[in-house]
Amino acid sequence: MSSPGSGMLSGFTKLCKGLAVILIGGHVVVQLLPTSVTYLALIPARTIPFGWNLITAGYIEQSVHGVVVSTLGLLFMGKLLEPIWGSKEFLKFIFIVNFLTSVCVFITAIALYYLTMQEKYLYMPLSGFHGVLAGFLVGIKQIVPDQELYLLKIKVKWLPSLMLLLSIAISFFTPESATYLPTLIFGTYIGWIYLRYLQRKPESKLRGDPSEDFAFSTFFPEFLRPIIDPTASIFHRMLCGKSEASSNPQGYTLGGAPLLGSDPIEASRRRERGARALEERLAAEKLAAGRDSEEPHIDGNDRV
Repeated sequence: MSSPGSGMLSGFTKLCKGLAVILIGGHVVVQLLPTSVTYLALIPARTIPFGWNLITAGYIEQSVHGVVVSTLGLLFMGKLLEPIWGSKEFLKFIFIVNFLTSVCVFITAIALYYLTMQEKYLYMPLSGFHGVLAGFLVGIKQIVPDQELYLLKIKVKWLPSLMLLLSIAISFFTPESATYLPTLIFGTYIGWIYLRYLQRKPESKLRGDPSEDFAFSTFFPEFLRPIIDPTASIFHRMLCGKSEASSNPQGYTLGGAPLLGSDPIEASRRRERGARALEERLAAEKLAAGRDSEEPHIDGNDRV
């Protein structure tokens, strides 16, 4: 007989389960062999020649609460994202966001050292999956932006912004904020950059999501967007060489030629598919929970 709540705890993909084993295994390794942190975590002063820690650091959780949060976040968010993106794209997203976030954190640590001349920025071991989790929140924002959370009564599209706002607020009261805040910020930004400009859509041979609903300014409140949009558009043209052509149904252009990933209709369809997939998953879980609640009643009748 299925236990109550089994619907919510089922449906995790094999890939997510495998990655969860890696996270738990990495935590066990650093607990049993504390010296392994030197080789697996990101220690800016030792990244050269230990360059592999730009990859391994993201899968090493040094604390119990860290591995619990990361494992649960991976399983539940992956349960929504992987069926929509596909296993290959899901794994590619994790690798790219993890690696580029580590590179940005490494550069930030070096910059902080030269600005403050404090050696702690060079030798603090930085690690954790929270940068990828921040990227996952951006992915969920893209797919089901208007889905409302049952308990908090807020829309999903605000989760990345609220997570960063809360993390920044906490950083004023915690001395170890440098170990997690840059990772969260860069994880969110790299996740958005990848989904906005780089993610390939096999069904349409397009890249990215140019829709206005996924613009950089959507991470900020409405009253700040008139300030954010002009600044974001400058960096958009500088970094990507793209310009918006609202009169062109193809979207972005470069030298008069439409760019890959410039189909807002495709972005809208992707969000519809995401919302539909979420609704189907929630319906399945409710159905499973209903069966679980009926089984004890049926068993009781059989005994009578």
